[in-house]
This record gives sequence, C-alpha cells and structure tokens, in this order.
Amino acid sequence: MTFDEFLKQIDSNKIKNVALVLGDQSYLQQKIKKNLKTLIPADELTMNFASYDMETTSISQAISDASSAPFFGEKRLVFVNNPYFFTGSTHKGSKVNHNLDDLLDYLQHPEPSTILVFFAPYDKLDSRKKISKQLKSVAEIIDISNLKEPQIKRIIKNELEQDNFQIKPSAEQLLLERTNGDLTLIMNELPKLKLYCHSSKLVDDDAVRGLVTKTLDQNVFDLVGAVLSQNTARAIRLYQELLLSKVEPLQINAILVSQFRLLLQVQILTRHGYSQGTLASTLKVHPYRVKLSLQTVKHFNVLLLQKAYLGLIDVEKKLKSTTQNPETLFELFMVQFTDEVMTA
Repeated sequence: MTFDEFLKQIDSNKIKNVALVLGDQSYLQQKIKKNLKTLIPADELTMNFASYDMETTSISQAISDASSAPFFGEKRLVFVNNPYFFTGSTHKGSKVNHNLDDLLDYLQHPEPSTILVFFAPYDKLDSRKKISKQLKSVAEIIDISNLKEPQIKRIIKNELEQDNFQIKPSAEQLLLERTNGDLTLIMNELPKLKLYCHSSKLVDDDAVRGLVTKTLDQNVFDLVGAVLSQNTARAIRLYQELLLSKVEPLQINAILVSQFRLLLQVQILTRHGYSQGTLASTLKVHPYRVKLSLQTVKHFNVLLLQKAYLGLIDVEKKLKSTTQNPETLFELFMVQFTDEVMTA
C-alpha cells in the first residue's frame, strides 16, 4: 500500500488493527503519525496513546499496553519504533531483552480496540524469521522506501499548494538535484523557499540556487562529471572546494569509488535488460541516484568507467598507506586517467 492510500484509509477510519510502515523517510513517518493520532479524540490521547522505542524498551511492555482496553474511549493507539528484531541484524548498542513470544502471541490474536503500528526505518524485513512472516500475514504494509520521482513531486506540490504556492518545473528539478532526491531534506528546505518567495507565491530557479545548498553526494556527482569529461582543471577545483568544506580526503574518495561502482553496475545491468525501477531495488539505492546514473552512462563506455574506478581504488590505497598529499594524489589520478583515455 502506498503512503497516499494509507492516509485515505486513516481519513475513512478503515485501517487494520496492525500496520507496518516500512522505510527510512522521517518526513512521511511523522506525517503518518500525526494523521493516526487524529483517530483518538484529543482529550483521550493522554490515556489511550503510547509510543515505544525498541532500542530502549522491551516489546513486552508495548504489547502489554496494546492488550489493554481503552480508558474511557473506543480506541487505543500504540506506536512501536525501531523494531530491529524484524530484520536480520541486531542492535549492538541495545541491552534490551525482547521476548518475541509475547509479540507472536499478540499478532495471532490482536486486540480489536487497539491500533498497533510498527515504524521500521529499514529497506526490508528478514522474511525468513517466523516473527516477520507472522507480522506480514496480519499487518497492513505501507512501503515508504525508495519513493519514485513522480511520488516525490506530488508530495512537494501538495505541500506547497497548502499555502497557495507553486514551483516552476525547472526549479523543482533543481531542488531534486541539490537534495539528491531526499524527501526529508526537501521538506526541510521548503519553509525557507516559501518565506523567500512569499510575495510572488512562486518558487523559481534563483530561489533554489540561493537558498538550497548542494548535498555532499551532489557535489561529488558534479566531480564525477568533471572526471568523466576529462576536465582536469574543473575536477581539481571541485576537489579543492570539498577539502575547504572540511570533507576528509578518504571520505571524498570513498564516495567517488561508490559512485563509479554504481555507474558500472547500472551500465552492466542495463545491458541485461534491467529497468530503472528494478535497478533501484536490486542495487538498494535511491531511485533518483539510479536516474542520474542512467543519464550519465549513456555517454560513456564500460572501459572508461573501469579505468576511473580502478584509478580511484589505487588512490584509496595510497591515502591509507602513504603520507602523500591527498590533493597531489588526486591531480596525478586525473593526469593519468586523461592520458589513458587519450591513448586508448
């Protein structure tokens, strides 16, 4: 079920007694929580609503609350945050002992007057686990992970229209680029854009350029473009700007390596018939990163991408094993890479 469909269910008060919100989109999580709370009258919330974090509280305590009848009301609402026991990993920092038998028993016989909602900020659950299988068999599952670009644009439009604002298509695209398509980052930027464009009620390109700072990933993506086009002067300037922004050389190089690895994966898998949506789920990356990668690999062959990737791996080894100046290492990489491309 999509985010929009679930909100409609909440509005019509026709949701299941158990729900799972899957995905790390804090803005949408907060929106869902706010709407769910409207199901309980304001004067009953204190007694009939509770929220538990599984990193600090046992599931048994949450289940005990969920099993209780509403106090002078018709419904009880219980949120369970960070239920890491549904995944294949354990939370190293948590010393909480979770008795999952209590949860398993509850899921087999949910309390009719309680709405129990699990907020799992993960890409997926471990479907091999008995507890995960039981949850999926009874819960309404709302997947807010890996939102596609049209969904993000619709959310932006709805948010702006609430205050009678509009955004130019070119400005919207620029906003997506500068935030790397991260919805939570976008929602954090909108209040500034609304304030700046208060008179015109129209968000334009100048407003986005002036107010929205590029993410580190977007800055590195610009650097990737300079490397691939063999624009040594621009690549070195962008690298220097990242260093001046106090980004560690190893971090810059790690993101570069990661980006070129993604470009290679997208290039190869596309040749094997993978679609944009399939690529995002297979590679477990944001759909917007896949979109940008698809646009990039159209202009470059696999051998060129391989040369850049292997050259950056060599830079990483030298960063970790020598005391050579990081900027010098990057300049040497660019010179060698450009020479290899010219003589290829």
